[in-house]
Amino acid sequence: MSTGDKRIYIFDTTLRDGEQSPGVNLNMEEKLALAQQLARLGVDVIEAGFPIASSGDFKAVQRIAREIKGPVITALARTSEQDIRAAYEAVKDAEKPRIHTFIATSEIHMQRKLRKTKEEVKEMAVKAVKLAKSLVDDVEFSAEDASRSEIPFLCEIFTEVIAAGANVINIPDTVGYATPWEFGEFIKAIREGVPNISEAVISVHCHNDLGMAVANSLAAVRNGARQVEVAVNGIGERAGNASLEELVMAFYTRRHCLGFSTGINTREIYRTSRMVSILTGMPIQPNKAIVGKNAFAHESGIHQDGVLKERETYEIMNPEMVGISSNKLVLGKHSGRHAFKIQLQKLGYDLEGEALDKAFHEFKQLTDRKKEILDEDLIMLLDSHLLGSGEEVYVFDHLQLSSGTKISSTATVGIKIKEELIEEAACADGPVEATYKAMEKIVNLPVKLESYSISAVTEGKDAQGEVVVRVSVVGETFMGRGLSVDIIEASAKAYLNALNKIVRKHPDLIQ
Repeated sequence: MSTGDKRIYIFDTTLRDGEQSPGVNLNMEEKLALAQQLARLGVDVIEAGFPIASSGDFKAVQRIAREIKGPVITALARTSEQDIRAAYEAVKDAEKPRIHTFIATSEIHMQRKLRKTKEEVKEMAVKAVKLAKSLVDDVEFSAEDASRSEIPFLCEIFTEVIAAGANVINIPDTVGYATPWEFGEFIKAIREGVPNISEAVISVHCHNDLGMAVANSLAAVRNGARQVEVAVNGIGERAGNASLEELVMAFYTRRHCLGFSTGINTREIYRTSRMVSILTGMPIQPNKAIVGKNAFAHESGIHQDGVLKERETYEIMNPEMVGISSNKLVLGKHSGRHAFKIQLQKLGYDLEGEALDKAFHEFKQLTDRKKEILDEDLIMLLDSHLLGSGEEVYVFDHLQLSSGTKISSTATVGIKIKEELIEEAACADGPVEATYKAMEKIVNLPVKLESYSISAVTEGKDAQGEVVVRVSVVGETFMGRGLSVDIIEASAKAYLNALNKIVRKHPDLIQ
C-alpha cells in the first residue's frame, strides 16, 4: 500500500485493550453484543481478545470469530508458539482471521523485562511471524514500546518480519510518551528506512497518557500510516487509547484538509459509545468530544443566538451525523406498541417478537413512573435491559426505606437467589449506605465500595438517575451500573450489577 492511498483502516481494540481498563470485566454475551455493534459501525478489524490469557477469553474470541461477519477478527499473541497456536485456534473459523503477534523492542523493555539481546528479539519476532503465516494469510506484527525504541533497530526488525510474511507492521506509542511532531517524523523515518515497506500496511497504536493519542495518530497518518488502532470512548490501559469517535470524525469533518476517509458508518457512533459505556460501567464525561452530553450543547446566550440563526456558527458537526437524533417526539403511558416500535427504528433498534415484547414491557413500566419518555430514556432503557448482560445470580426484587434528616436511615432489601426471595434490613447514616449494608447481609461477599457517582439521564424532576459504582474484591476492581427514576433504587441496582459481575468471574465466592 502506497502513502498515496487515502483509505484509513480502523482497527478497534475495545474488546482487548479496552477491556484491560481497571474494573472492566465483560462476559461472553456482552463481548458478542459489542462485536456485533462494532460490525454495524463498520470497523475494519476487531481485536477480539488475548486467547492465551484465560479460557474465558479464548472462548469469547472463538465465538466472535464464528459469528461476526464483515470485519477482520484478530487475536493478540506474544511471540511464543503456545500463544500463537492459541490465537489461531480461537480465530481460525473467522471469515477473515488475523493473528497479531508482538514483542518489545525498546532498550528498557529488552533489558529489564525480556532480558534478551537485540538479535534474540529479532529472531523471536521472525520465528513468530513465520509460524503465524503458516497458519493464516493475514499476520500483524507489533513492536511494543516502539516510540522509545531505536529507529535503526526497528527498521531491521520490520524489514525481516515483512520478509517473513507480516502484512501489517504496528508501531505503538505504548506508554503515551510521544508528541505529534516527533511521532510523525518517527513514522516517516521508518517508512523511508524499511526497504520492503510497500509490502505491508503501517499501523499505529497510540496511548493517551499525555492526552495526545488522537493527535499522534493523525500525525502518523500524514506520514504514511494507513491503519489506526483505537477504542470506543478512548478506553484502555491507564489513560486509554486513541478515541475511535474522535479520529473518525476528525477525518470526516476535516476531510478537505486531511484528505482521508474511513469505512465507518458515523450514524452508529453514538449508539456504540453508549453501549460501551453501559456494558463496561464507565460513564462518559459530559465534555467528551463527539459523544459527551455537552458536545452539542450551547448555554451561552451568544452561542444560542448564533446556532438558532445558522447551525454552523458554533457547530462544526451535525449531531445527527453521529447518531444523536434531533427528533423530539415524546412518548408516554398512552403511546401504543406501533408508535414505540417506529421510534425504536428511528433510533437504530430493529426489534421483533420476544425482544420487542420485553422492550415494550420495560417501556410501560417506565411510563408508570415518568410522564414523558424522551429519546435518551429509550436508549438507556434498551441498552440497559436488552444487551445481554449475562445470567444474574442475584436479582433485585424490592426496596423499602425509612429516612429523614434527624433519624437514622433504615433499608429493607429483597433479592432473589435461584428464585428464592431473601430479605434483610440494615441501618446507617444515609439511605444508600443502609441499602448497601442490607444487600451485603444477603450476598455475604467481602466487597469494598471504592467510588460512587450519580448523574441524570435527562432533564426535569422525573429524570432517570444513572448510578455507577466501583467495588473491589480479592484484589480486583469491578464496576456496576443502575438506572431508575428513584436514585436509591438505581444505587441498589448498580451495586447488584457489580456483585453479579464478581460472582460470574469468581463463582467460588457465592455463599
